[in-house]
Amino acid sequence: MAAPTPTDVKFLGRLSLPERTFVADALRAETVGGVLLLAAAIAALIWANTPLGDSYESVRDFHIGPSALGLDLSIQHWAADGLLAVFFFVAGIELKRELVAGELRDPKAAALPVIAALCGMAVPALVYVLVATTGGGSAAGWAVPTATDIAFALAVLAVIGTSLPSALRAFLLTLAVVDDLFAILIIAVFFTSDLNFAALGGAVIGLGVFWLLLRKSVRGWYVYVPLALVIWGLMYNSGVHATIAGVAMGLMLRCTKHKGEEHSPGEHIEHLVRPLSAGLAVPLFALFSAGVSVSGNSLTDVFTKPETLGVVLGLVVGKTVGVFGGTWLAARFTRAELNDDLAWPDVFAVASLAGIGFTVSLLIGELAFSGDPVLTDEVKAAVLMGSLIAAVLAGILLKLRDRKYRALTEEEERDDDQDGIPDIYEQDKPEYHLRMAAIYEEKAAEHRRMAELAGASRDGGDSPA
Repeated sequence: MAAPTPTDVKFLGRLSLPERTFVADALRAETVGGVLLLAAAIAALIWANTPLGDSYESVRDFHIGPSALGLDLSIQHWAADGLLAVFFFVAGIELKRELVAGELRDPKAAALPVIAALCGMAVPALVYVLVATTGGGSAAGWAVPTATDIAFALAVLAVIGTSLPSALRAFLLTLAVVDDLFAILIIAVFFTSDLNFAALGGAVIGLGVFWLLLRKSVRGWYVYVPLALVIWGLMYNSGVHATIAGVAMGLMLRCTKHKGEEHSPGEHIEHLVRPLSAGLAVPLFALFSAGVSVSGNSLTDVFTKPETLGVVLGLVVGKTVGVFGGTWLAARFTRAELNDDLAWPDVFAVASLAGIGFTVSLLIGELAFSGDPVLTDEVKAAVLMGSLIAAVLAGILLKLRDRKYRALTEEEERDDDQDGIPDIYEQDKPEYHLRMAAIYEEKAAEHRRMAELAGASRDGGDSPA
């Protein structure tokens, strides 16, 4: 048999059954979390823009925690630095799994989504810098429009009632995972304050102990949870953003299955922690970060101030152009052919969906403009507005192809022999075709019997009285 040529490579082709199952389970949880995230953001906006707005600020700015340990933080900071560490812990596990067992394990297969994600971060940053500096604004927020919020994007899909084919969903998930990786690097490199080397050394030692316990197969949440809290506290006091501790611990988990294991330890822990992340940590962060004042003047300012306009255009234009352009260039470079069932407008629609930035964008906005609370709120409003515009644009584009997507999804999920495995994954199995032959023979026999009954009834009705 001849070796496959580069043109045999299919982009957005059918996933393997295990990968399809994993993607479906992960995105189902993210969708629920996204709906909660959307509800929390709306609640924050309502709370902050009613006569109860003063109480919102009072709760958000209320300080609690042991000051002797350097942890006398406001509720908002506990949400951003503490609860989001859980979110980034899950992100670390997702990244580890993608690297060792998912789409990123094969460098050739990973090249296209990685290039698309990198372009989808570089172009928005460039758009922001051009807009902000041309208008005489600050370039400090260049990283704000670079991140995609996968949960919020999936919530939009749930709201508009569109079900993407598994290949597009996997592409979106991989984009988000790579997005998270580089967002983590951006936070670690560009938003690290003066380092406390003693605390940082303690955090590194704690991570070493965490790694050693994992390698020794020590079990028990009562061992790891207190240790994780100590590592988080030391990381916070070191000057490195505390969420990095969550990522580091997530990356240490084993995400490959050993003989006799149904799930790897990483997948098992992710299954346990994801509901806490998606159902509590991220929505609470949104509740105490998305509550910005919304008025006619503030909405106008979003489109007139260079920093806020840069964020909006970075999300809406930069993300779409970056992801789509990077995908198209990578496909041309690798000579990958697009899946016959899909078209480039489908990739463009998903690229526009990637313009929905929320959780990480809000976090980076707080870090970038921490010394200017007024501008911080304005940038948050710009993130919300840019995400809303991107969501509407993506919703329109995806709805135009909704009938095609539904047909593809139904084909992917069809299980005529009812063995729990979609039929498209059994086309090369003789036993599947034998089962289907038996089913059709049974149906044919039933129809022959019904035909005989119908014929007898007709003959009886035509006979003379």
